[in-house]
Amino acid sequence: MKYEAVTIKDIAKALGLSTSTVSRALRDSHEISAKTKSLVRNYAKDLNYRPNPIALSLKEKRSHSIGVVVCEIANSFFSQIINGIESIAYDKGYNVIISQSHESYSREVLDVDYLASRSIDGLLISVSTETNNFGHLQKLHEQGLPIVFFDRIINEIQTHKVTVDNFSGAYDATRHLAAEGYRRIANVSGSDYLTNTRERIAGYREALHDSRLPYDEQLIKYCIHGGKQYEEVEEVLDQLFALPEPPDALFSSADKITSHCMRYLKMKELKVPEEVGIVGFSNQAMTELLNPPLTIVKQPAFEMGRIAIEMLLQLIESKKPVKQFEHKVLPTELIIRDSSTGKIK
Repeated sequence: MKYEAVTIKDIAKALGLSTSTVSRALRDSHEISAKTKSLVRNYAKDLNYRPNPIALSLKEKRSHSIGVVVCEIANSFFSQIINGIESIAYDKGYNVIISQSHESYSREVLDVDYLASRSIDGLLISVSTETNNFGHLQKLHEQGLPIVFFDRIINEIQTHKVTVDNFSGAYDATRHLAAEGYRRIANVSGSDYLTNTRERIAGYREALHDSRLPYDEQLIKYCIHGGKQYEEVEEVLDQLFALPEPPDALFSSADKITSHCMRYLKMKELKVPEEVGIVGFSNQAMTELLNPPLTIVKQPAFEMGRIAIEMLLQLIESKKPVKQFEHKVLPTELIIRDSSTGKIK
């Protein structure tokens, strides 16, 4: 049996009233008596009546829906961001529609087009690792759709943005490894045209300089798909450990890449931290339970989601065009554990 939602016409027919009377009663109009209002509301409650969101959106020119595009919901970092978004959105009367790009540019374009076609009031997006063309977002922005970027941003589009201090996070991680006696510190990153990748590489380089360690281009490897598949990370690690002077430490700048690095080191029977130290950007709770426990750069993901949705609602609900935008940068936290503290000096 096909489900059919209860409509105002159904209520009107059952109660012997006009549809306009039922509609006004549900809106608590002063034109309708208290007795009729009570009758209509009680009957509507018994039938589990809900206003048609499509009809409401046509009337109000608002859908009260927010679109969110992330690479993967299963990624703990992004799931925590979504929790932050929802903690504000639902209290403000907005529904959240979530789409996953799976680190694919073409999938991201489809996701964004679909959400826009559903008449969302605004869009929150962290672009995929493949996204180096942002015409699909620029077009919607120029058409007036409120957009806020978080984590992976596009600087060329003038709107609100919220990120972490990628430079400092990478700097602190690399300086820590150097202080522990590691001298060949490799950097395994996401795609090289992402803003957060470039910022983390810059922090890594500055830390090497301040630690009086040479910068070696061969020790930087990029994963164009963000480590989506283990084989992508395995390939770049094979290249690193085949060098005449292989790395004695790894700094991984993405959650999934970090997990795959740990898997690789275990499979190759490389002792952590005695032979290879490792620090990674990660928000996974399980990192504390690994053997050895993983040193991580933790990001305030929930707070990022909360700030991003507040920024978007400010754009949506502003009575006049917003012309001044903010880029909010949140601090990271280096949590030191055993994976980076056992180098034999």
